[in-house]
This record gives sequence, structure tokens and C-alpha cells, in this order.
Amino acid sequence: MTNTKRLNWKTKLHEIIYEADTPAGKLFDVILLIAIIASIVLVMLESVKSFDAKYHNFLNISEWVITILFSIEYLARIVTAKKPIKYITSFYGVIDLLSTVPKYISLLFGGVHALAALRALRLLRVFRILKLARYLGASNTLLKTLKSSRVKIAVFLFAVVIISIILGTIMYMIEGEENGFTNIPKSVYWCIVTLTTVGYGDIAPVTALGQLIASIVMVLGYGIIAVPTGIVSAEYASQYNADKNQEADIQLNSQSCENCLTENHTDNAGFCYKCGHKLHQ
Repeated sequence: MTNTKRLNWKTKLHEIIYEADTPAGKLFDVILLIAIIASIVLVMLESVKSFDAKYHNFLNISEWVITILFSIEYLARIVTAKKPIKYITSFYGVIDLLSTVPKYISLLFGGVHALAALRALRLLRVFRILKLARYLGASNTLLKTLKSSRVKIAVFLFAVVIISIILGTIMYMIEGEENGFTNIPKSVYWCIVTLTTVGYGDIAPVTALGQLIASIVMVLGYGIIAVPTGIVSAEYASQYNADKNQEADIQLNSQSCENCLTENHTDNAGFCYKCGHKLHQ
């Protein structure tokens, strides 16, 4: 009887922590997001020296309170998961850990607590709260597109690197050290900055030939921006049409499998689509 109660307690806590379809789960996630936003604001305010000098104790205590709450939440997620390692090594598990430890590490190394701004990544859970899971099909299509385009994009980037090295070397030979192109790596840096149309302006060609090449690089930069956009757009259109023909408009929810923590099941699913574990209705 005691064992059954313990399992029921863990199951109930699992639903609250990992899911957002129940009132308790939604309330938990809303409070969690508020705490995350508050912690990020605190870290930002602490970086303002005038504000920190005036409210240092308040900021420090508030950060510790939120850090302790996050630590309890992290441990609760581990306890309620049937496969704790699965959660610990997952994307959210790693982010949850990284957003908790900086404050503790700051006890040994000063300034590290600023890394608590990584908690902003935890805001990705807003997808669950706002029931945006139904739109994950579009994001999955985008991921498939990027994956299928990776070879073409890699070849393109490799070509850009080669062009940057060649043009950077040429600019080094033309402009020389007296015009700021002190070495080939720095000249390649200038070429990449110019090619990407960023143009920091810390180095600029002086000679007429150098300015001509710079003009060519600038115009070439606009074309380079268009290439990967065209590649991804074409792949996305192809992938979208394929997915549209294969899948209907499936409604997904935030229900999380208690066994493997997989989310985004269909509304009427009775079992996890990944491990087959029975879902709690």
C-alpha cells in the first residue's frame, strides 16, 4: 500500500512538472517562467555597477532564493523520472543543470554567476504552456530542411573560406603593412568581414587597386547572402510538400511519457509512440 501511494505521488508530481495540460501543470510552468525571467533580470541588474552597489544584498539574496528553487525543481525532475539519466542527458536536462550551477560555482570563482543568464534557454518551455506543440510540425519541417541542406551549405561555406583566403592574401600583397594589412590572417579577417557585409571599418584599403578589389568583394557579398537562402528555401518547399502529403493535421499535446520523457503525443494517444509505455489519460 505504501509503495502504491509512493508511485501515485511520483506520477502526480511527474504530471505537474513535465506536462502543461492540467491546471496544476500549467500553474507550475507559469510560475517557473516568471522565476526564470526574474532571475535573468536580476543577473542583468547586477551587472549595472551603480545599481549593484545600492542593492547588492537584495540582488544576491534573491538570486540565491531562485537558485535554490531551481535546484529543488531539478532534483524533483530527476526523482520523478523513471529513467533519470535520460532526463539528465537530454537538452532540457543539460540546460536546467547549467542554469543552476553558476551561483554555486561563484562561491569559488567570482563572476561566473553571470552565466546564470543561460536560464533564458529555459524559456523554450513556453511552447508547452501556450500549447504551441501543434505547430511543431512546421519546426520539424525546418529541421529536416536544414539537415537535408547541410551538404550543399557545407560546400558553399567551404568555397567562401577559399575565396576569403585568396582575396585576403591578394589584399595583403597589394596594401601591405603600412595600410593596416599587417599579415595574411588579418587580411583574411578583413575579407570575411567585408564579404559578410558587416564592415567594421577597422581596416580599409587605401590604394586604388585595393579599393577596386574591396568593391568586388562587397558586391560579391550580396550574392553570397542569397545563395544559402535559395538553397534552404528550395529544400523547405520540397520538404513541406512531402510532409503535407504524408501527414494530416494532427493535434498534439504536452503530455510527457513517464518512462522515456518523450513529449508531443496526439490528443487521443494511449501509449507512447517511442517506447510504447502506457500514457496517463
